[in-house]
Amino acid sequence: MAEIGKWAAAKGLWVVTDEIYEHLTYDGVPFTSIATAAPELGDKVVILNGVAKTYAMTGWRVGWMIGAADVIKAATNLQSHATSNVSNIMQIAALAAVSGPLTAVDEMKVAFDRRRKAIVAGLNTIDGVECPTPTGAFYVYADVRGLLGKEFPTSNGPVRPSTSAELASLILDEVEVAIVPGEAFGPSGFVRLSYALGDDDLAEGVRRLQEFLGQAK
Repeated sequence: MAEIGKWAAAKGLWVVTDEIYEHLTYDGVPFTSIATAAPELGDKVVILNGVAKTYAMTGWRVGWMIGAADVIKAATNLQSHATSNVSNIMQIAALAAVSGPLTAVDEMKVAFDRRRKAIVAGLNTIDGVECPTPTGAFYVYADVRGLLGKEFPTSNGPVRPSTSAELASLILDEVEVAIVPGEAFGPSGFVRLSYALGDDDLAEGVRRLQEFLGQAK
């Protein structure tokens, strides 16, 4: 983070940092904000955050932005014409969440950590899949290049997906497990899966993937 910040500062670039997962890290990995790691950025850093991930307030659309006063003023003017205002009830609930203890968050993180280990272990039993262990958030990003070009049996005959987007579509159609293909983030050949769901549902989803992907020839 410090090196990226130094590079951006030397180039005179602005940095917008999304810190929505700051409290969801694992294995003793600390969260580091680029604003503190690279103070030379000065006012040219904007921090974004919210309550959706840490406090499981998904869909409430309550967040905040930290930056220079003129930047915040301009963003406020733009936002007021784009989305109007967050409801009072949501703002009060979000204030209670961020001003209270992180006890509930710590409890959720224990569950996330358990599911993180389970999904990584389960995916790595599949030939052609390599899934590194993430140290933050609640997603895994697995390498599925070993499956591309292989033949999968389907109700309409064998299919050979050549991209992770085709593989994701095939998985959704055949075993009803939703994953995000790597094309959404950059190169093909990878998939993102969320483990922010119940243990039983997670186990069932992994089982379906193991069964279906294990048929690759």
